[in-house]
This record gives sequence, structure tokens and C-alpha cells, in this order.
Amino acid sequence: MLTQRYSSLEDDTDFIHNFYERRVIEEIYKQSERVKDGDRNFLADVACVALNRLPPRYIRHDVDMTFFTSPQEMIEIEEKITKAVEYALEYVMKRSESINETKP
Repeated sequence: MLTQRYSSLEDDTDFIHNFYERRVIEEIYKQSERVKDGDRNFLADVACVALNRLPPRYIRHDVDMTFFTSPQEMIEIEEKITKAVEYALEYVMKRSESINETKP
């Protein structure tokens, strides 16, 4: 019986995710050699900046987005992701350069 199913908060929230997360990380890998070389801290910083520039789109399954979104909207979403990642890469690189310049 469904109502007698045992679950935990982790189980019930684990399948919900922001549609942009995976797409942003994929785009960062496309654009950044530093990330491809394994700099996970840089990846996390860039991903956070990029994701904060995009509206959250919580879904259960990625196919839900493609089913309920027109082809034109998907193109616009991909463009927004590309621009957000470009901005985030530049922003994080400039911030890390300025921090490194102030270190003795």
C-alpha cells in the first residue's frame, strides 16, 4: 500500500533537482580547460555563479523539461546557459587573479 511506504526526507527529495545544474556543469567542461584538468574548486565556484544567474527550474525528470518546453524555448535556455557560464568563468577568474595579486 502506498500510504504505508517507509521513506525518509532524503529519499523524498533526492529525485527532485534543478534542471540547470547538470547543463551548467556540462557547459563549464566545454568552456574550461582548468576544469577539464581537474580543478573541482574552480568548477564549484563557476557553477554557483552561473546557477545564480539563471532562474531555478525544479523538475523530477529531465524528460519533463523537453516534453513541456518548445524547441525554441530549449534553444533560448541553452543560450542563457552558455552566457551564464561565460560570465561566471570571467568573474571567477578575475576574482582569483585579484586575490592572488594581493597575496605576499
